Amino acid sequence: MRWRAKTVVATIFSAPLLRRIGYHVSVMTRNVDRTFFIRLFAGLLVVVLLAAALVTVAEGPDEGDSHTVGAFFGKLGNSFYWGITTVMGAGDPSYVTSPVGFVVSWLLVLFGVAIVATITGALVGFLIDFLLKEGQGMGASGYRDHIVVCGWNSTARELIAELDGDDYDRKIVLIHEADKNPGGPGVYFVNGDVTSSDDLRRAGIEEAMAAVICPADASNEADMRSILAVMAIESIAPEVRTVVEVNNPAHVEHFRRAKADEIMVTSRIASRLLARSSLYPGLAELVTDIVSGGEGSELYRVNLPDSYIGHSIDELSTKLRAEHSATLLAIGRGGRAFVNPPPDFRLEIGDDALVVAESLGTLEPMDADYTETA
Repeated sequence: MRWRAKTVVATIFSAPLLRRIGYHVSVMTRNVDRTFFIRLFAGLLVVVLLAAALVTVAEGPDEGDSHTVGAFFGKLGNSFYWGITTVMGAGDPSYVTSPVGFVVSWLLVLFGVAIVATITGALVGFLIDFLLKEGQGMGASGYRDHIVVCGWNSTARELIAELDGDDYDRKIVLIHEADKNPGGPGVYFVNGDVTSSDDLRRAGIEEAMAAVICPADASNEADMRSILAVMAIESIAPEVRTVVEVNNPAHVEHFRRAKADEIMVTSRIASRLLARSSLYPGLAELVTDIVSGGEGSELYRVNLPDSYIGHSIDELSTKLRAEHSATLLAIGRGGRAFVNPPPDFRLEIGDDALVVAESLGTLEPMDADYTETA
């Protein structure tokens, strides 16, 4: 029972909104002189204690109480409690009946109004600061197991649209230097530098599932900046999978040295697809429909049930088609992709499959923390 309670508390405090509020609180209090607040509260306690002593002496013992030291301190404790509640605006006005008690009560009420006004002003100021900074991309995402999109271009726009409509329910964080969020609603915006460790941490890179780096333009300089972004991510979150869009094929080796997990040269892919389409009409439209999630043709990489182990490719293809309305494209094993394997190919433990299907259905998506070991 205690374990469940701890789990519930941990879940509540790991909520993105609470994590964002915690980030803003830490930023606002980072340069605050804590000794000032310690002195303020110490002064408050001293003032209330003096007021309680004055009221105790002025009011005298309660009816029926003795004039012993114990009775005095008992009355002092009640007066101190009355003073605290009076400062907070909830004191009992009938507690005092003497002129000195009335004066002390009025002073405490005025003192309490000033304190409440100060606290209210601080809370309102924090709320306004929180909303303004969140709108300007100056906050922290607070997400876990999300996808961080580093940079903004046409590819990033289409990527976000694709992820937004996918069966995988993943939060998206966009980090980009801009005055407002170009990703639209549903995308958490971090206004920052993709090569900055601090800005990447605000995007939650250390707890992200993957990071997609998109070059700002088609120049070589944009590729160099993407390499720096990969290096920054690898230095603080090496377990996060990095997927990079590359402009110049000559830079692929540099990205590999930077330890990018997946590298995509868009010009190379486009040129090869165009070449094939010139030979086989309609091929470009077919491939585009598959990779862009056309009707009935979503692309998935899924884990295979243990009951499928030992099956041949033909048997697997038949089962996937009959049980999941999915078409088999390739088998993943040990970091390699087996496309159109031979008939004697048999499934082994740890194999996954690349399929085309209308939806995931009962298929299990491949583990998010999967990493290829080429």
